[in-house]
Amino acid sequence: MTATGSLIRNYIGGELVAPGEGATLLDNINPATGKVYSQLVDASEQDLQAAVAAAEDALPGWRAMDITARARHLEKVAELIERDLDKFAAAECEDNGKPLSLARAVDIPRAVDNFRFFARAITQFASESHAMGESAINYTLRSPLGIVGCISPWNLPLYLFTWKIAPALAAGNCVIAKPSEVTPKTAAMLAETCIEAGLPAGVLNILHGRGNTIGSAIVAHPKIKAISFTGGTATGARIAAEAAPQFKKLSLELGGKNPTLVFADCDWEKTLDGVMRSAFANQGQICLCGSRIYVEQSIYADFKAALLQRIAKLRIGDPLTEVDQGALVSEAHMHKVLNAVGTARAEGGQILCGGRQRQVGGRCDDGFFVEPTLIEGLPIGCKTNQQEIFGPVATIQPFESEEEAVQLANGTSYGLATSIWSENLSRSHRIAGRLDFGIVWINCWLQRDLRTPFGGVKNSGVGREGGWEALRFFTEPKNVCIDYG
Repeated sequence: MTATGSLIRNYIGGELVAPGEGATLLDNINPATGKVYSQLVDASEQDLQAAVAAAEDALPGWRAMDITARARHLEKVAELIERDLDKFAAAECEDNGKPLSLARAVDIPRAVDNFRFFARAITQFASESHAMGESAINYTLRSPLGIVGCISPWNLPLYLFTWKIAPALAAGNCVIAKPSEVTPKTAAMLAETCIEAGLPAGVLNILHGRGNTIGSAIVAHPKIKAISFTGGTATGARIAAEAAPQFKKLSLELGGKNPTLVFADCDWEKTLDGVMRSAFANQGQICLCGSRIYVEQSIYADFKAALLQRIAKLRIGDPLTEVDQGALVSEAHMHKVLNAVGTARAEGGQILCGGRQRQVGGRCDDGFFVEPTLIEGLPIGCKTNQQEIFGPVATIQPFESEEEAVQLANGTSYGLATSIWSENLSRSHRIAGRLDFGIVWINCWLQRDLRTPFGGVKNSGVGREGGWEALRFFTEPKNVCIDYG
């Protein structure tokens, strides 16, 4: 693979396109060092029109291609990402600030899995038929939508980018994709990979730039038939308002304020490890992180003390070294998280640990590091327990009964994911049915099967992704009825 270089360019019609005269360039900053290390093109309306034209040219051949041939293209992309796994992981670490070990173990392997899974899934994707006695039969055709838009966030850059692109392509659509302008590097490397893999020109087009400019233009474009978006709830609301009058299909995976329920009969060591991981993995920058920890009163004091001991052992520092916590993604986001800690303190919360920016020294002297933070003594209705912070900040609170645990868990406007930690499986199943969330984990967290539906309820989004749900979203069903009586 060739080096991406210091300028990240758009990928349109199978080529990396140089910016036009007068094009706006955005700085790309390494969060661990605070230093600019590359620039990216801020795509224009003209770039979008070129990408749509390229997609229109490519669409007839791509949608008509034999499914197994289409799958082979996706398999080839997966194979090349896997070959260059270490290069992709290093780029993700540099761009996002996450530990290199995490990018190598999770983010990039999952991107490989996304392409590989949907390459295989599309070959098994079947439609339904319904016989009407002996006189007629109905069958369902599922056709690609055409040109679709995929917009992904900065927290799991390649992981979530490919999570959207792979099923859209597998289903026979052409894609206009926009990664976050904060973490564009692995998306640019994916473009190079697609060129090497021989993916037909125009099938995938990648536009870089700001969400409120090129992102909004993608949502508004009349020839783009569906939008798959992962990001903040406020942005999702704006997308829905723009897309609804055009009757576009929408899949919106939005914010979360996820609860963790710990019962006295839990597996102690497993639960402590799982709760800490769910609160602080990827510096708390995962929409699925468990940022509200509820612990049964009888074990609350001991559990809190043991959790604090584990948090104190987390290694924070240069993400290229053996650490547990790297940098937050940007200076602006770091200050947002620190301001949220200030709000918690003003609301009467007791900061049990953390709550400060961490100076790690060396090349990372100007990096954006925040200590893992645990806060006690806040009611469910306060801002800290109601608003998504999206950083290494969690609250902890006791509960007396199963009923109170359910009320606390359901007590926000979000409904993405939750976890239950208990050896009483009857109770766990019972509670799972009462929790208003799209995903419930029992005695685990972030254990994902790509075949299962993924998404939330309430302010956490609309629609589901993953498995057949993703392939259904990116296709249009048509009923055909034949009378042969």
